[in-house]
Amino acid sequence: MSDDTPKPPTRLVLVRHAVTHHTGGKLSGRMPGIDLTETGRDQARATAERLAEVDIATIYASPIERTMQTAAAIATHHNLAVIEHDGVIEAEYGDWTDCELKDLAKTEEWKVVQAAPSRARFPGGESITEMQARMVAALNDIVAAHPHQTTVVVSHADPIKSAIAHFTGVHLDLFQRIHVSPASVTAFEFHSYGVMMLKCNDTGSLDELLRKPEPKTADPNHA
Repeated sequence: MSDDTPKPPTRLVLVRHAVTHHTGGKLSGRMPGIDLTETGRDQARATAERLAEVDIATIYASPIERTMQTAAAIATHHNLAVIEHDGVIEAEYGDWTDCELKDLAKTEEWKVVQAAPSRARFPGGESITEMQARMVAALNDIVAAHPHQTTVVVSHADPIKSAIAHFTGVHLDLFQRIHVSPASVTAFEFHSYGVMMLKCNDTGSLDELLRKPEPKTADPNHA
């Protein structure tokens, strides 16, 4: 007999890591040894508590301290191990790594990054187009590997912004108009007909992500 029970949609929950002492001031990039601050650890715990009642099947994270630490806080509520995934790692900022944002803002390259990201390449690093392609490919693979489940991916601001742009049909040149706060949640549902964004840059209630019982098929004899 075939199982006609409705299957839930596949959900992808993107979480930006919580704050470090570089957040907002420097580009940490892929530097090792940048941990969450005390405030960041509080943020990670708060996000973990918000996600505690969500039926999470798997947790992936960029293999950098700040993302792994944020993911670990979430994992404690679900008895899950965090899976490292290179595809969702921070942008390769190249020569800009560990630079002050106020100094980078004075450069000609910065103007291109802000105004025409699709044409921008970080000096000595990857292009924003390459970053988006890498991130989207990784997320598509993750979604395909976990059908009808909810998967959390902990990543970084620029990769998450580029994914939001892709899945909502926004051109990459507009992705700087998207803001992703530390420890925020962005959620998508994947259906056979396309993708729907449920949450974007959310730091409040996540009740909408709780699975509700599927409605029972009506009995025509008791209509």
